[in-house]
Amino acid sequence: MDYPEELLYSQEHEWVSVDGNRARVGITDFAQDALGDVVYVEMPELGATVSANVSCAEVESTKAVSDVYSPVSGTVSAINDGLTNTPERLNQDPYQEGWIYEVEMSDLSELDAMMDASAYRAFSEGES
Repeated sequence: MDYPEELLYSQEHEWVSVDGNRARVGITDFAQDALGDVVYVEMPELGATVSANVSCAEVESTKAVSDVYSPVSGTVSAINDGLTNTPERLNQDPYQEGWIYEVEMSDLSELDAMMDASAYRAFSEGES
């Protein structure tokens, strides 16, 4: 499993890359591995308001359909259109090409509730 040090992680197995008040969101290597082969990604709407810990997208795999919970609140400012035709990017490269959406955060303090890489590693190893 890969746990990039520069990211923050949620208990629902999403990751966040922060740049100012913008956050890029995706699912972790642990999550994509548990899901199996991803066949479809339902994105949030561009311009939609998302709330922390509330479902805003779905990932469908050969095993199951799973909700993606927004780790932070704000407005969706970008979506990864590349996942429409190649949803398997979530399996192949979950931290780069497999990002799902970006959000302009409305409450930066929500980041304080997220885990760093070492805490997330311990958390996910406890779930496996």
